[in-house]
Amino acid sequence: MKAAIFEGAGKPLTIGDIPSPDPGPHELVLKVKACGICGSDLHCTEHGPFTLPEGSVMGHEFSGEVVGLGTEVQGRFSEGERVTALPVIIPPIPPVGLEDAEPWMRPDMQPIGLGQVPGAYAEYVRVGVTQTKRLPENVSFEQGALVEPLAVGLHAVNRAEMRSGDNVLVLGAGPIGLASTAFALRMGAANVVVSEMTDQRRALAESVGATATIDACGNVLEQFAEKTGALMPDVVIEAVGIPGMVQQAVDFVKPRGRVVVVGVCQQQDQMMPMVAIMKEVGLQFVLGYEPRDWDTVLSFIASDRLRVDHLVTDRVGFDAFPDAFEALRTPSTQCKVMLKPE
Repeated sequence: MKAAIFEGAGKPLTIGDIPSPDPGPHELVLKVKACGICGSDLHCTEHGPFTLPEGSVMGHEFSGEVVGLGTEVQGRFSEGERVTALPVIIPPIPPVGLEDAEPWMRPDMQPIGLGQVPGAYAEYVRVGVTQTKRLPENVSFEQGALVEPLAVGLHAVNRAEMRSGDNVLVLGAGPIGLASTAFALRMGAANVVVSEMTDQRRALAESVGATATIDACGNVLEQFAEKTGALMPDVVIEAVGIPGMVQQAVDFVKPRGRVVVVGVCQQQDQMMPMVAIMKEVGLQFVLGYEPRDWDTVLSFIASDRLRVDHLVTDRVGFDAFPDAFEALRTPSTQCKVMLKPE
């Protein structure tokens, strides 16, 4: 099958042929219909401690059509069904003591698209049956491929333990920041202000319901106070993922406020713990999501309570994919770029 292959740090992806996957007993094979590019994929192709092995196929935000069934999944899914899936394969019997562990916390899990199981920058992808979710009739393949990043944003908001009427500051208006913005509003925030450097992404933040946007290049707290009447936010969601952002979030949040770190920074960073100590800041790091977050996102999209089509700004086939991937290292007007294999 055709796939986009990682050839090494500093090198562009190449389009080549690799073996098509066969499903294990508790697995499915999907024909990929849409797969989004995630910022963490870009980080994993750069020099650093988490660089992917050469020959890896990335892609963990996807949807597709069932075309292959494992021997133990007969009757649970049928060929031709439209689905999305959590990008992790988990054996059906968990280790003793980890029966209730979340997918990402299981030591026996295999992530899809991160160097172990080949991902969905390809014509076909192998997934676990218990992690697969049917798409409602009125949910498109592109919307299905957006469920993964949207679920990350929902999980970040849930972990913020936000209270009704809170004033929230979101740092960054990439897909995860936008998802966090949308769900913070739906969870009862009084104000959700998004700090972002680019005009285009500030406009996207407004389109998902941000009560206000501010220019990250200016004085963020002054602008926040002007927009909300509150001197400092109750909750700061850090969705940028570069060195220095955790410290900024701690600086911005009010005393005894809460900081949620959902931006994926894969470089060493520094912060001043004394600032957080003096303010008794609650600092929460976030990894992925829970399976129920996917169910919630699918329900919101299917019932038209969350409109996300406009977040897909670019659609490319395999021929244009390597260039589109590289262009996201210095994004301008892009939000979510989708590989459409067909």
